[in-house]
This record gives sequence, structure tokens and C-alpha cells, in this order.
Amino acid sequence: MQAVFTHMHSGRGGKRRGGRELIRLLEEVRGTAAGVGEWQVVRLVQDAIEYAEGRILRYDFDDRYRLFGDGRRRESHTGFLGSTMKAMHQWLVDSGREFLAGHPEAGIREFLEHFRAQGEDALFLQAPDDRPGRYVIPRGRAEITLWLERIIRSGRIDIADPAAEARKIVTSPEAMALLAADDQGRILLQAAELRRRAARLKELRTVVEDGKATEADVQRALDGQYWIFGGRFVGEAAQRRLVPGDEVDIPLIRGDGALHIVELKRAMSLKGPLVKRHRNAWVPAAQVHEAVGQAVNYLTGLDENRERLRADFGIETRRASALVLVGHPVLHPEVPEAEINEALRTFNSHLTRVEVLTYKELLDNAERSLADDGPV
Repeated sequence: MQAVFTHMHSGRGGKRRGGRELIRLLEEVRGTAAGVGEWQVVRLVQDAIEYAEGRILRYDFDDRYRLFGDGRRRESHTGFLGSTMKAMHQWLVDSGREFLAGHPEAGIREFLEHFRAQGEDALFLQAPDDRPGRYVIPRGRAEITLWLERIIRSGRIDIADPAAEARKIVTSPEAMALLAADDQGRILLQAAELRRRAARLKELRTVVEDGKATEADVQRALDGQYWIFGGRFVGEAAQRRLVPGDEVDIPLIRGDGALHIVELKRAMSLKGPLVKRHRNAWVPAAQVHEAVGQAVNYLTGLDENRERLRADFGIETRRASALVLVGHPVLHPEVPEAEINEALRTFNSHLTRVEVLTYKELLDNAERSLADDGPV
């Protein structure tokens, strides 16, 4: 923590300093706390990271931890909240009068529904360029957004936050114009998502085929792209350090709620051969066996901490499995790619909870899945 405090006060004139370095230092503190089993500290540091990244509001953060010397909330906070509530109630009165003037026959149900709809549309508040200082709540946006969200959820495409994607679309005039030309918007949404995935897949392939790329480079390129690993996964777990002393590269969640970890090794810059000749066949070399042993150790740790992981994070590890990504067929130009893949498949058939793939086979599988879903 001393490094965190030193960094925070290293700005000009001793002023507070944040940025990516502060987040990195906090992540180190979180990892250290997790390594010794101090999970309460992990939660506190995680709140600090989310505040530094702008995902927790300052007032909420201050009130949660009572950072002020007298242990009380600042009076300015309550004053600000009070004035905001006063303005909101005045708006409700004015809006209610306007609605009743235009709908004198409306009953209490219609009156409440009017405000419910306006509250939903308030999420899409806009500031017109031609009217500085004025704000507009577009009527009916929430209903359109809900319709789009349902379309996204009903398709075969995995989008992490359908509601957020729908909001993005309805606030873009260009996107709305394109959607209006289609009966449901489904084809357009799927085509846009498939094109985005194809672009990310191309970027990932470039990184994988870079002879200087490290495991960290590959991990950054894979960030948020869990669809590449197949349709049986519904998302990524928020925590990577689940067991003291171990930090998994990519923690995926299967459709049955169980954990599936992905262990990343080097691709083109693998230190050592991927396969070797043994008698009359190609077999995995030491690099593969070492990676599998590491994955097995992870799974053992998850098994031993199953109850705590379920209680702390809601993650089921009883049926946890692992995927090891390692190497690339280009490393062995003298060996046909089909024989390398067959050697790994034979090896996998003798494993129970661990599977080994080359990066090329993973990316080829993902590319074929995009082709099956439609044109990109």
C-alpha cells in the first residue's frame, strides 16, 4: 500500500495523482491480499479500483467508507441532493399539469403511466447542439430500446450487454435509419456483430502470428472475446485470482455455471518445440506437458477451495475444466499441420479435464463458426 500512497501524492506540488499506474499498483495490492487469503481486503481494494476507473461515483464511495474526519457526510452533499430533489419534484408538477391540460379525461392509471414512460426515456437525455444549455428527453426512445434489446437477446449472437448496445443504437441517427429499412432489424444487427467479430479475429490472428508476441500480448487481444472459444460459454468471470498463489489467464463460465479456465502459452515465440518424434509418431514435447501440468495444478487448487469460491464469488468449480493454448504449426514446417493436430487430439483423448489446442486451430474453428452464422 505504501507504493499506492507514494504514487497518489507524486503529482506537482504534492497533489493527488491517478491514472493507469495507480490502478496497476492497486491491482498488485489486490493480488497480494488474495494470495494470503485476505478476501475482505480484496473487496475493499476492488472498490478502490472501480472508483479510480470511474465505475463508482465519488459521493457513493465517500459515504460508503466515511473518509471524512468527523465520520459524517458533508453537508454540501445533502444540500446538493435536496436541491436536486426539489427541482425534480417541480418538474413533476409542471409536467403533470401539462399532461392533464392535454388529457382532461385521463385517470390515475394513465397519469402514472405517463410518468413511468418519461422516466424510462430520461435515460436518453440529449443536449442539442443548436440549443446550448438546454436538454431534451426524446419521447418513445425507451420503448424502441426495449424492442432492440429483445431482438438482440433472441438471436444466436452473444453480446455482453444487450441493453447498452441497444441504447447505443437508438442514440445514433445513422443506425436508426438503417434499422428502419429492415422489418425487425435482426439481419442488420447480426451482420454488424459478425463484422465486428471478424475484425477482432483478424487482429488476434495478427498478434498470434507475430514472432515477438508474448503471452500478455495474446491475452490483451483475447480480452472480452470469449465467443472465440465456442458457444458453450456464456461469459467471463470477473475474478482471475481465485486461489492463493494462482492467477488464471482467462476464466470462462460454461452454460451449466461451471468454471472453465484458459491457460495461455506462447504461440510463434514458444521456447522449445511443440511436438517431437518418438519412434514412428509425433508426440507433444516438454512445453505441452509442462503447460498441462500447470493447468492440472490450477484445477486441483479450485477443487480444494470449492466451498469458499462458491460462497465468495458464486462460481462452481466442482466440474471445472481447462484449455491450454500453445504453439503454432508454423513452428514445424517439416511436419504436416494435420499430423500436429492429430498428435494433440490423441494426447487429449487420454486427459479428462484438460484439452490442448494450437492457436491456429482455435482461430480456424472461430473463423468457421463466423462463416456458418452468415456473411461478414
